[in-house]
Amino acid sequence: MNTAYFLINTIFDIYLMVVLLRVWLQWARADFYNPMSQMVVKLTNPLVVPLRRIIPGFGGLDMASVLLAIIIAFAKLALLKSMNVLLADWLTLSLFAFLTVLKKAGSMIFWVLLIRAILSWVSQGRNPIEYVMHQLTEPFLAPIRRILPALGGLDLSVLVAFIALQAINYLLGDLFGQLWWMI
Repeated sequence: MNTAYFLINTIFDIYLMVVLLRVWLQWARADFYNPMSQMVVKLTNPLVVPLRRIIPGFGGLDMASVLLAIIIAFAKLALLKSMNVLLADWLTLSLFAFLTVLKKAGSMIFWVLLIRAILSWVSQGRNPIEYVMHQLTEPFLAPIRRILPALGGLDLSVLVAFIALQAINYLLGDLFGQLWWMI
């Protein structure tokens, strides 16, 4: 049972993060022809394109991809419910799906920030992955840099973003209790 839980959780969470990455790439207007962007588009197009025929975008946000993310989270939780791993009614499962998407989005922001920080230490700035990471994180980091004073080449904006993400994570943990830490 643990193996099945692990595999279901991992496979659904990885694809959920890819779909959320698609939403983020479109929101940040990242380079569509970047190899990483192309990979995300190719992995998600089979499910997003049919949904786009029904659900239009709204305010620069790809609502079809957002709905797909919620559907993936709901499918994962429904599968876990069918295995008697998760005991909840269907309405509660819908709330869990929304919270799962929210938590995975925060987790993905953390990992992209971390990858960008590590790449900034080792890369010379010519890596296409680093370029797209810069495009994704700059909308979060630029406002922080405007507030923080310049510290002689040391950029603490990523550290401040990590602290803010952790504070939001704990705040949501306080709001939703044990449910937040389970998903």
